Amino acid sequence: MNWIPGGGFLMGSNSFYREERPVRPVFVEGFWMDIYPVTNGEFRKFVEATGYVTYSERPPNPALYPDAVPALLVPGSLVFVKPDRPVSLRNNLAWWEYRPGADWRHPEGPGSSIAGRDDHPVVHVAYEDALAYAAWCGKELPTEAEWEFAARGGLEGKAYPWGDAANPEGRFLANTWQGRFPHENLAEDGYEGTSPVDAFPANGYGLFDMVGNVWEWTSTPYDTAPDQPPQSCCHPNAGDDRSTRRVVKGGSHLCAPNYCLRYRPSARQGETVDSSTCHIGFRCIVRKPPG
Repeated sequence: MNWIPGGGFLMGSNSFYREERPVRPVFVEGFWMDIYPVTNGEFRKFVEATGYVTYSERPPNPALYPDAVPALLVPGSLVFVKPDRPVSLRNNLAWWEYRPGADWRHPEGPGSSIAGRDDHPVVHVAYEDALAYAAWCGKELPTEAEWEFAARGGLEGKAYPWGDAANPEGRFLANTWQGRFPHENLAEDGYEGTSPVDAFPANGYGLFDMVGNVWEWTSTPYDTAPDQPPQSCCHPNAGDDRSTRRVVKGGSHLCAPNYCLRYRPSARQGETVDSSTCHIGFRCIVRKPPG
């Protein structure tokens, strides 16, 4: 973990999406933060030590999904499926599929595995899974303000953790989508799915993957103003009020300029706590002074 000194900063942005507005002054105390998102290898140690079963490995409660097809009320999770042709960006069901058997060990569903991906961020973790891991290792989830302060790396008012240019001098500094989302992934940054957590440079606080690769859970409840859409760009059920929503930050490898330009510190989305997908992970913090 690295020590994040805390202090005052300007949170949010007036330049991108409505849910990021307005820019406002915020103060956070100092805290320790994981240098990397929690990886598959680290999450495996937790599961082996505790026998924990994640949300996506348990059958859904039929009472919570009265309109669901019974055949889909089996353990599983949401997986991105790339269409073979252009589709309407208004319908994110065109690229999301609830896949029985998809979970953190099988990120693309049955037959897939995390072999060789111990250093990739764990995915298919619901909010309660992140809380359980954090409690096991004596840590907590960051608030949205703590997360954004850390992601900025000491830069004030910049669009990205490294400045205002998305790809300075043609360099890719985060794992995001290149090409026309969702049907064309050029993978110019070297990755089509998740990447090792240290594949791209750290920010000014020595933190890796603060934008791109996977969204990250925070402990902050997500509330929208009346003029803000509740629907998430990255999950088809995020506008559903069936359960509490929490803020996720940082964007993912599925974020593209033509659809979801959210691989930025100020970007935010609301996800229901039962959201479990192939592109949401987390990292932890400890709130105590150094030394």
